[in-house]
Amino acid sequence: MTINAPKKAVILAAGIGSRLRPLTDLRPKPLVEVNGTAILHNALRNLDTAGVEEVAIVVGYRKDAIEYACGHRFGALEIKYLDSPAFDSTGSAYSLWLARDILLSGDCYILEGDVFFEQEVLRYLIRSAPDAAAVAPLNGLMEGSAVVLSDSGLISEFRMKQTAENLATDGPPLYKTINLLRFSASTLRSTIVPALDEIIGSGATRAYTEELLAYLIERRGLRLAAARCDGLKWYEIDTPADWRIAESIFADRPPFPPLST
Repeated sequence: MTINAPKKAVILAAGIGSRLRPLTDLRPKPLVEVNGTAILHNALRNLDTAGVEEVAIVVGYRKDAIEYACGHRFGALEIKYLDSPAFDSTGSAYSLWLARDILLSGDCYILEGDVFFEQEVLRYLIRSAPDAAAVAPLNGLMEGSAVVLSDSGLISEFRMKQTAENLATDGPPLYKTINLLRFSASTLRSTIVPALDEIIGSGATRAYTEELLAYLIERRGLRLAAARCDGLKWYEIDTPADWRIAESIFADRPPFPPLST
């Protein structure tokens, strides 16, 4: 798409997805379908279209199903799998730490395996700063991590476990994290991977990626731009209610045609 677009991506797809049961009783959350297209297949298609060449998927719960569904090539993407045997007792930062070799190899997208999004979200990230997070205004149906933005468009603060109640209080506008990030090779080498080594080495294996970023912004001076995706189609799918909302948002889009892997 552009000369500075990352050629590599890491997808965090190891979790059980217990809040999404019964949809995850027999399949991992990334393979739950939205109008006939699996969450993970949608992400891979979008990354392929964006010019990504190599994807590392961190797997755990029902990893064989993910490997069977995606294979080792998906379109032009080369896929490798990183196994997280402690997937039921670790957080997303631990999964990201397992992918540190690919993080050290160049500019990279990082995304969670539970977000269904349109291609334009990646275009917004590409047009943003080299270190950026996709965000959109928090609304009353959403819950989870949110951020506050500075006047210059940088993320100045992370707020965990936000709900509609937080919108009703006086304070700055809140933006929901879409769980898509991009980082430059230099920031990954100098800041992200060393911080991952620190927190995992300290035994904080249940930490979340958002907690890592909050710490780096507050204590280490990380400058993370907000790629504002207001009006774009996306949804983070944690519960059956989220899944129904996602199906409604993408109701007018037919499923992807079959793709040999």
